[in-house]
Amino acid sequence: PFDIDGDIARLMLKDATNPNGRPNSDVVRRWSNAQDLNGNPRGMWIIDFGTDMAENQAALYKMPFEHITQHVKPFRTEAKSSSRGTPWWLHLWPRPEFRKGVKGSVRYIVTPRVSKYRTFVWLASDILPSDATIAFTREDDYFFGVLHAKLHELWALRMGTALEDRPRYTPTTTFETYPFPWPPGREPQDTPLVQAIAEAARDLVRQRDEWLHAPGLEAAALKTRTLTALYNNKAKAGFEWLAAAHARLDRAVLAAYGWPADLSDSEILSHLLALNLARAAAQGTGK
Repeated sequence: PFDIDGDIARLMLKDATNPNGRPNSDVVRRWSNAQDLNGNPRGMWIIDFGTDMAENQAALYKMPFEHITQHVKPFRTEAKSSSRGTPWWLHLWPRPEFRKGVKGSVRYIVTPRVSKYRTFVWLASDILPSDATIAFTREDDYFFGVLHAKLHELWALRMGTALEDRPRYTPTTTFETYPFPWPPGREPQDTPLVQAIAEAARDLVRQRDEWLHAPGLEAAALKTRTLTALYNNKAKAGFEWLAAAHARLDRAVLAAYGWPADLSDSEILSHLLALNLARAAAQGTGK
């Protein structure tokens, strides 16, 4: 239980009595899970001493360390079999690769691991994602657009698993097998095809944000405006703008593959599978 609510976090952030002279903002960070992404953000925070901070250094952050001494240490002591030798003041899976991936970035892409809709959102790089999400350490609109297009969603639904009636995004079978228009990291960023995807993605996010945070609405009304509520209404009158924004993005991604804009869902999956197999064969021959 490293997570804390906003009231406790704000008390820690105001405290200026650490013997190392450092602010608690070093180790008290915003934290987001799937509910925060698709529903109403809970305003949760988490105490985080990184991947390898020594205990004597962590103890210099007085209030956060006192909190986890009270709430985390007993839990870890009783659950030795599940801690796998991890120091009790550190997260069990601190994800050093993720931290390295977002270092120096302004934002990254995240999607709920299990969700009714396969939505993708931006998170600021100072926010830690929970294990209920999948994070992608890219901050370009093009990559966001390819992930949020219908092609990737269809592939994820076919290749992923499910929890009851909610699809689960499984990176090994969905992301790692998905044949992107260009291998990730080798996209021709300055070409019209890439720029068209990026522009469509920016427009989608802008319109969604304007609906989610519409100025002038009372707090109670804003609370009902969530991503889940938005996509529940995607096919209804008054939400044609959302369908149009996604259609524009889908056309841009299909164009990047060089495929017709009127492909059916089954045809899209057939094309993606063929491309996947062709690339796998090329890898096998060293091409």
